[in-house]
Amino acid sequence: MKLQIALDKVDTSAAVKMVGEIFDVIDIVEIGTPMIVYEGINPVKVLKNQFPNLTILADVKIVDGGEIEANYAFDAGADLVTVLAIAPDDTIRAVVQAAREHGGICVADMMCSNNLIQRTAELVNLGVDYICLHTGVDEQKSKSAPLADLNKVKKHVMGVKTSIAGGINFETIHSIVKASPDIIISGSALTTAANLREAVLKMVAVIRNN
Repeated sequence: MKLQIALDKVDTSAAVKMVGEIFDVIDIVEIGTPMIVYEGINPVKVLKNQFPNLTILADVKIVDGGEIEANYAFDAGADLVTVLAIAPDDTIRAVVQAAREHGGICVADMMCSNNLIQRTAELVNLGVDYICLHTGVDEQKSKSAPLADLNKVKKHVMGVKTSIAGGINFETIHSIVKASPDIIISGSALTTAANLREAVLKMVAVIRNN
C-alpha cells in the first residue's frame, strides 16, 4: 500500500514548502483539482523540477479532450493523471494512450458512476491502471470514504488496482488499511496537522505495520 497526500487548498509556494518537509517519506503527492483550477498545471511543473524523484498525480479529472489534457499534465511532469469514469469511452482511451506514450499511469475516478462493478470491468478493459473509489469533498459532510464500494470492487473485479479517497483521517485509517487498497489518499488530516512530517510518518506507520 502507498500513501498519497492531496494538496488542494494551497498555492505553489506553499506546496513547495510542504513537499520539502515530506518528499522522502511520502509515496505520491497529488496536485488537487482546486489547485489546478486556480493555478493551472504549473504547480506540477514546479514540483517536478524541484523534486525530480517525486511521484506526482495531477488530479485533472478529465471528462473530454482526453489526449490534449492528459498530455498537458504528463508533459508538465505528472506521473499519474485522473480521468472521470463517467467520461466517454473514447476520452478514456485517449487518456490511456497518452499515459502509455509518456510511461505514465491512468487513474479512473468513480465519482458519480452508476453500475459500479460493470463500469469498473469496462474501465479495466479500456486499459485504466487504477480505479479510485472517491467520496467528494461536498459529500463528505454526509458520507464517509467509500469502503463498501472498495470491498465490492476488489471482490468482483479480479486483479484491479485500487485507490480510495474521501476524508480519510487517523480515526478511519485502520479500517481502510484492512481493505488493502493499493493507494490510500488523505488530504486535510495531513495538510492541517500541526506537524506535517510527523503526521505523514504516523499514517505511513499504520499502513506499513498492517
